[in-house]
Amino acid sequence: MILLRRELGDVLRDQRQDQGRTLREVSAAAKVSLGYLSEIERGEKEASSELLSSVCSALGIPLSTALSQVSQRVAAAEAVSAPVPLPVHTARTPVVSAA
Repeated sequence: MILLRRELGDVLRDQRQDQGRTLREVSAAAKVSLGYLSEIERGEKEASSELLSSVCSALGIPLSTALSQVSQRVAAAEAVSAPVPLPVHTARTPVVSAA
């Protein structure tokens, strides 16, 4: 099952790590506790829109960018987990003519 909070946490962590920043730095800039930000990055907690906005601001990225990346990740996960349609063969019953 695709969990939005996990995808969001992965996006936030990737952004932070790409910038070479620590959890401590970002949590201080976002005014969020270190432990709570860590739980969000691990997908264990749901982030409110206010908190998410604060974290994105601390990372210097627009909220829309983070949400777009989450959307792309969810779409990719859906494509992988989508059922594959199998061909259906109908059995043809031989026609027997009455003589």
